[in-house]
This record gives sequence, structure tokens and C-alpha cells, in this order.
Amino acid sequence: MTDRIVDFLRRRNEDGPCMVLDLDVVRDNYSSFAKALPDTRVFYAVKANPAPEVLDLLARLGSCFDTASVVEIEQVLAAGAAPDRISFGNTIKKERDIARAHAHGVSLFAVDCEAEVEKIARAAPGAKVFCRILCDGSGAEWPLSRKFGCAPDMAGRVLEHAHRLGLVAYGLSFHVGSQQRNPRMWDGALAASAAIFKDLAERGIALQMVNLGGGFPTKYLKNVPAVRQYGKAIFEALRKHFGNRIPETIIEPGRGMVGNAGMIEAEVVLVSKKSDEDRMRWVYLDIGKFNGLAETMDEMIRYPIRTEFDGDATEPCIIAGPTCDSVDVLYEKEPYELPVSLAIGSKVLIEGTGAYTTTYSAVGFNGFPPLKSYVI
Repeated sequence: MTDRIVDFLRRRNEDGPCMVLDLDVVRDNYSSFAKALPDTRVFYAVKANPAPEVLDLLARLGSCFDTASVVEIEQVLAAGAAPDRISFGNTIKKERDIARAHAHGVSLFAVDCEAEVEKIARAAPGAKVFCRILCDGSGAEWPLSRKFGCAPDMAGRVLEHAHRLGLVAYGLSFHVGSQQRNPRMWDGALAASAAIFKDLAERGIALQMVNLGGGFPTKYLKNVPAVRQYGKAIFEALRKHFGNRIPETIIEPGRGMVGNAGMIEAEVVLVSKKSDEDRMRWVYLDIGKFNGLAETMDEMIRYPIRTEFDGDATEPCIIAGPTCDSVDVLYEKEPYELPVSLAIGSKVLIEGTGAYTTTYSAVGFNGFPPLKSYVI
């Protein structure tokens, strides 16, 4: 929470739940990444928060961008970034979207199988491709295993196929899981990457780049290591596995870039119990899973919640959203301690919500409008 956000909320006209993001925090975060890994290019993961003001700031700071769709590519271009600062990092792309991206000048594409390579060879001849490998996401609060990537022993074949089809077999990528709180988790993936580099070099294919992915956390209820600790651990792993021939590297921070820059203000709609004997209160907010808090699914991300009554006596509560859907419960398995004095109409501040909130907000479900966003 920053003084600028608090001041904005104090002055704004009431118009339902909203997320307020402070660009000064984003600027500081970008500087921290640049200092922690000075020889690594930053590719901001646009999906975390594609607000035009965020993209414009990062483009002016010199950031590159990881995109998942043609729409995101066009948003980044509109912010002033050149196509050579854009990666089409989604491994699941329609061939016509590959062609559109290539027509925009984008020439760096992610793959994880031979079929995707063949689409790129047809739609974007001569482009650079990097192959995503499966990675153990243990230690991450939001794991990203299975859906994306291939086994390391398959990656060499995928890149060799790209080389045969006239593409540039450029490198490898992996993702150690979002909100990864262990800086040492990059070591195993870099060991696998170095082995693939060596194997392909022996076949006459010189890879150039390792995409270290995202995973850099923001602070929620638990403390997280500083960015410089991640930089130190990653550099040590690079030296350990690649020796003096460290490849070009890039990172894709999303949550770590904007998560702690944003805060949601919401309102208590109802406080109730399910029976006279029930000791557990239910606290219903005017925001839930379908209005921007999708990452509370399975209670994986536990946001800090502040109220005007902090310091009063507390009791455990189940927190739920406002929609007519029974899965719209945020915290139940592990109830949340909230002040007893919290009542209908009370405001709550949900911290660390600058990433993966506004973009997860549904359009029109139950008639609730998308989460409003203010960038200051």
C-alpha cells in the first residue's frame, strides 16, 4: 500500500470495487530486475496487467515484452515498443495468428512440439524459435506444470526439426512456477538446458538463448526473498552449468513486476452465520473469483486484507464473493482472521493485487461489471 493509492481512494467517487495501481512501484520493480540480472533482458509478461499506462512506462524504460496473443502484440506496439522487443511466448497458437504476428514484424516464437514448429515454418519462415521444456514447479504457490513444455529429451528433436525447416533454432525456455519462493529452483532447469545445448552443438546446431521464464514473486502474507537474491542464485547456476560460455538470457516477470503495485478496495455486502450454533461468520464482499480474484482458486494465493478496524479483536471468517455461484468462495479451507467489528458497508483493502486481477475479471457474469482499474 502506498501513500499515493491511499490518497487516491480517499478522494475518489464511490463506484464499486476497483483496483488502483501505482506506476512508481512498477518503475522501482523494473529497476530492481535490471540491477539484479544486468546481462539479462526483461520481457514483461503482458498477461499480468496489460494496462496501457503500464505498457507505456515499461516501453519507455526499455523493457521487452512476452505476449500470449496477437491482441497483446498490438497493445505493445501501440505503446511504442518495436517488434524486435516482442516474444510470442504462447506455445499454443493458431497458424493465422502466427502469420499476423510475423506481418507485424515479430520474429521470436515459443514452441514445445514439432507440430507447432511446422506451423511457424509455414506462417513465419526464417523466424527464431525457442523450445519450452517441462520443469518441476515445486515450491511455487501457482504451479505451471504439464500444460506447457515438453520433456527435455524431446526438446533437441523439436529444435532440430526447426533447423531442418529453415527456422533459427534459437534456444530454450522453462518456467519454475508462478510465485516461486525458492531462488534455487532455477538450478535443475538450467542443468537440463546446458545438456541440451551440448547435445545440439554436437549435431551442428548452436543455440544462443535461455529464457529463464517468470516465477518472481510478490509479497502476500508470507515474506519472499528480494529480487537480488534471485539474481545471485540464477547467475551462480548459469556459471555452474554453462561455465564461461553463458548464453544470452531473458526473464519474463509479470507478478513480480506489477503485483505489489496494486491494491483493490472492496466493500462488505453481508455478514452472516449458517445456524444459531455456527461459530464461523461468513463475510461476503462485492468482489469474488469472477470479478478479479480468480487466483484464490484452491486458496493458492492468499492476499493480505486490511480494514479500518485492524487492531480490534478478530475471529475466523469464511470469505466469499457476491455472485450466484457456489464456487465463488475465496477462503474456507483455511478461514481468515478478520475483526469482529467488521460490518455491512465496511471497506476492505486487498493488497498485492496489481497482477492477474483485472484481466481475470469476467464481463457480465451475473450482471456485475468488470473490475474497474485506475493507474496513477
